[in-house]
Amino acid sequence: MPFLVLSLGSNLGLDNLQDGRELNLKRAIELLRQNGMEIKYQSKIYETEPEGYQEQPKFLNMVLGLITERTPKACLKLIGQIEENLGRIRGIKNGPRTIDIDIIFYDQLVIAQEDLVIPHPRMHERAFVLVPLAEILPDFRHPILKKTVAELLKLVTTKGVKPWN
Repeated sequence: MPFLVLSLGSNLGLDNLQDGRELNLKRAIELLRQNGMEIKYQSKIYETEPEGYQEQPKFLNMVLGLITERTPKACLKLIGQIEENLGRIRGIKNGPRTIDIDIIFYDQLVIAQEDLVIPHPRMHERAFVLVPLAEILPDFRHPILKKTVAELLKLVTTKGVKPWN
């Protein structure tokens, strides 16, 4: 069965309260499980500085490695439903959100479509993805860049990425 890697992030609780960030991550994980996703790897949670738009609370981020029977498009659809269910409102680009779930890898597939790009096109630039990803899958090789996650992590600064709790 296909292996899927997801990045999860939250910087707002359900009522725009920062203290609900961890709960949002846990709810997303539970909804993934309820929809047939088998979690094989789960990173620790990290608190990270926002990127892009700075006038917002810090994020909690983590990465999951899952087994799924769903196609990449079906995974994308499910992720959108989970984000909507957890109160995600798309407003400011890179702005505050209750939950953000991105597909990082789907096996070694390379997909470049208008609504779906795998591997995630900026994952190799983002310490908030690479730090938790290196924790659980340091030897996973990027299908385009041909570098392992551990090698990619060495190319970015990890300043602003701290273990949560």
